[in-house]
Amino acid sequence: MKMLIIYYSAYGHIRTMAEAAAAAAREIPGVEVTLRRVSETLSDDILGKMGALEAAKAQADVPVVTVEELAEADAVLFGTPTRFGNMTAQMRQFLDSTGGLWMKGALVGKPGGVFASSATQHGGQESTILSFHTYLLHQGMVVVGLPYAFQGQMRIDEITGGSPYGASTIAGGDGSRQPSENELEGVRFQARYLAEIGLKLKG
Repeated sequence: MKMLIIYYSAYGHIRTMAEAAAAAAREIPGVEVTLRRVSETLSDDILGKMGALEAAKAQADVPVVTVEELAEADAVLFGTPTRFGNMTAQMRQFLDSTGGLWMKGALVGKPGGVFASSATQHGGQESTILSFHTYLLHQGMVVVGLPYAFQGQMRIDEITGGSPYGASTIAGGDGSRQPSENELEGVRFQARYLAEIGLKLKG
């Protein structure tokens, strides 16, 4: 079963989550995981002004995803930071290039899920994931969230991301906060859950 993890990460938080998800999914026998990023649309000059140039260059080792790879996948997990309660423009640009897959029904019946990040605790993580779900539904995909079987999202002893819609992390206003172990475990759980559903559907 081919599982594809596609992400965009401006400062590295979502990449950390994506790598944790990939490692967890690879623990499932019969699952082949490919990690890809969407292409950057901002110039080096703009990225430099945002303080994101170093993080962007550090991701050069991760290949840019193609539409063909999306079509070949049996299950897909998407990761995106939040921009005003929605996905990033970079992720949207990639999704907008997949109209041909919609025309062919190439993604119908395949499971898909989303994880996200935001600067603040209530910065739009849930709305980002929920609005991303509309893409999955238009493509005829089976939406897979983060069930309450992962009880880490019930914690109140620490600030943490995570909801039934998908795993998430809080980056902090200056981006200094890295994903916590609880948040990483959330995306690992979601990745394994998605992989297991992908195996069942493919089988």
